[in-house]
Amino acid sequence: FPYPQVMFTACELGVFDLLLESGEPLSSDSIASCLGTSTTGMERLLEACVGLKLLAVEVTQEGALYRNTEISNIYLTKSSPKSQYHMMMYYSNTVYLCWQHLTEAVREGRNQYERTFGISSQDPFGAMYRSEEEMLKFMAGQNSVWSICGRDVLAAFDLSSFTQIYDLGGGGGALARECVSLYPNSTVTIYDLPKVVQVVKERFIFPEERQIAFHEGDFFNDSIPEAELYILSKILHDWDDDKCKQLLTKVYKACKPGGGVLLVESLLNEDKSGPLETQLYSMNMLVQTEGKERTAAEYSKLLEAAGFGVIQVKRTGKLYDAVLGRK
Repeated sequence: FPYPQVMFTACELGVFDLLLESGEPLSSDSIASCLGTSTTGMERLLEACVGLKLLAVEVTQEGALYRNTEISNIYLTKSSPKSQYHMMMYYSNTVYLCWQHLTEAVREGRNQYERTFGISSQDPFGAMYRSEEEMLKFMAGQNSVWSICGRDVLAAFDLSSFTQIYDLGGGGGALARECVSLYPNSTVTIYDLPKVVQVVKERFIFPEERQIAFHEGDFFNDSIPEAELYILSKILHDWDDDKCKQLLTKVYKACKPGGGVLLVESLLNEDKSGPLETQLYSMNMLVQTEGKERTAAEYSKLLEAAGFGVIQVKRTGKLYDAVLGRK
């Protein structure tokens, strides 16, 4: 249980960033002084980070000197292209607070926003986006995930024949960026809530990225424009089966003949024996959303119910897998 909190705290205090910027190993006293913490607390934090293989230590005549490991340089420093810093902060300040009420979530079978934050749990994304700060934290965290997984799921199938693509719930736009980079003849429209689109335009996607466009709307309540391919990345796992069928049916009706839908999700084994990461994601869906993680067969069944056929499944070997359904 404490392991992630050690990592979260070191990220939040800026330990990994300081060690990267220093260019040389530092003592616990120096780190504590630079970051404004107690020497006792910092020493214990650094020792725990060494135990977790997030830091390396060298004992000299002057004392212990600490430096980043390759993992922390790549994933835990803010400046790295593959940084997971924002995801760490989202988990620390939001997700783990909901997990404190896991027992109640299991008893009640519903998310725990009301208990955790005192806000209605009826609209999970209204709760997630309860402030611009929380929205930014969530979107930056999602972007960081696609910085290491995006290309794998987009290259799972050859999507080069699809030039008109809609990324439903595309959020911060990192997957759209990966898509136009991998398939330069494509244009991707990010379809998301108006307040999300506004923040994305201001903070994440810039005007010179002409292959990326925007569409403001709520895809459950508003129309979905015609396109050749629709990407639903980490969307269906937020909702129960009925909501998934409702959305996929709308997508099927909007989709051009010969087009398709790409689902990007973390797939459970067919007997639900693993992977462990996906089982834990499913628990997270319980405390945070209305949905769950599913098997490939369960996603195929949802696609078939909406009208899609010729369903293909590709496991990437990474956190997220790909399911392609054709019209």
